[in-house]
Amino acid sequence: MKIQSAIATLVLGAVLTSPMFTPAFAQNSQQTKMADCNKQAGDKKGDDRKAFMKTCLSSKPAAAPMTQQEKMKVCNTQATGKKGDDRKAFMKTCLSSAPAN
Repeated sequence: MKIQSAIATLVLGAVLTSPMFTPAFAQNSQQTKMADCNKQAGDKKGDDRKAFMKTCLSSKPAAAPMTQQEKMKVCNTQATGKKGDDRKAFMKTCLSSAPAN
């Protein structure tokens, strides 16, 4: 019984001290964004810096590029109704191009 209690205590301690449960050490996306915007602001001062930071912090991050699987889904949807060589040619050009996100 004592060994099981010791193991349970050890496991519980490890889980509670993991970065997932210690928000003081884990940075969220807003903190990361603030740090990036501060670096980009450089030596701006006063109203210029305030306006820059407002714009920088309110902007959305760049969209991640589509994966091949996502491209395949979009191209299959667009190829509805095409058959044979027509579909094959369409899929080739669709998959090799970068469809809009």
